[in-house]
Amino acid sequence: MIQKSIIFKFLTRVGLGVLLFTAVSSVGGHAASDVLGVRFGQIDGTTRFVIDLSEDTRPAVFQLADPYRIVIDLPAVDWRGTDSVQPFGLVNGFRHGRFTGDTYRIVLDLKGPAIVSNAFSLPAGNGRSPRYVIDIKPSSRADFLAAVASSKSQRSRYTAKVEKAPAVSNSRRKDGKHIIVLDPGHGGIDPGNLGTIGVHEKVITLKIARAIRDELNKTGRYEVHLTRDRDIFHKVRERFRIARRHNADLFISIHADSIKNPRIRGGSVYNLSETASDKEAERLAARENKSDVIAGVNLDVVEDEVSGILIDLAQRETMNYSAQFAELLVREMGGKIPMLERAHRYANLGVLKAPDVPSVLLEAGYLTNRSNARFLNSKKGQLLIAQSARRAIDRYFTTIVAQGR
Repeated sequence: MIQKSIIFKFLTRVGLGVLLFTAVSSVGGHAASDVLGVRFGQIDGTTRFVIDLSEDTRPAVFQLADPYRIVIDLPAVDWRGTDSVQPFGLVNGFRHGRFTGDTYRIVLDLKGPAIVSNAFSLPAGNGRSPRYVIDIKPSSRADFLAAVASSKSQRSRYTAKVEKAPAVSNSRRKDGKHIIVLDPGHGGIDPGNLGTIGVHEKVITLKIARAIRDELNKTGRYEVHLTRDRDIFHKVRERFRIARRHNADLFISIHADSIKNPRIRGGSVYNLSETASDKEAERLAARENKSDVIAGVNLDVVEDEVSGILIDLAQRETMNYSAQFAELLVREMGGKIPMLERAHRYANLGVLKAPDVPSVLLEAGYLTNRSNARFLNSKKGQLLIAQSARRAIDRYFTTIVAQGR
């Protein structure tokens, strides 16, 4: 076997480009308030964003650069609004989802540099529910970056709260079960692709992961963990760290692709490589590695672990096992599940960068192809994928690993 290495009320006033933030503590437990809806308005060149709430809630608001974004973290709320609201003015688009157990996040994508000029709560009255209002005005890039810098301490207190799996002992299981970690791609504020049938990637990947888990559990030979078993966000690096904390023998990240050509269909399996195997692999890596940006995560902090991981990637044994499992998975899926002609590919995917856990990324198919999307969203399709994965995993441990190849 492979040896395991140890390897806000926000902004009361804007002046001289300095933004003042008041910390808002997160409320534990179940949601204390609901987001009933959101609205956009325009007042003399200022774009107004209004959040309608069932109860008064004080969010934390901060800004992130490249791309220009405003992030709104609401403590202990659930979403009950509609997604049909069209942004306008200075806002190009918005998305929302659960960011941590206690934090619901809304991200506003800006058309250019702009800052929050005012943010305030309005109490219930005159037949209206409580509201939180954010006014956004155009700014220079310098003023925008000043706002980003001012919010740094506030946002770090929130991003540090991303849920993590509990620490797990590195000792091998006494019952001899192999440990498998399945990673349903995307989740929470990061919905992934939305294909032709109107079901987000994050929903389909969770269904597939649960089907694989159930199929593996039937054998009694595996201990299976999911990086998420509900609609919640995990940072890219946190996903493979969960696998390492569980002392995983195998890590499978599950996704569903999209492309402009609606005729393309079929699954593929990716291994980590600094060099993409083709242009399509390069495109997919660029998209998947943007998951943290989509969720409004602060990416200007370089963690020390990254450099160590990149060095440890020289461990050829781990990458060799990953490639051999990928070949088995492609073989088992072929003939039963629509697959691309060249289904085994390589790309520089951040989610596969655990140095000591054999890892693959399964692109189960294309949500932009109607028949493929329906297959992936069906019980039959999910079962066929799960059965193929189980056969590949069985063969991997009984042949490749057992023979030490």
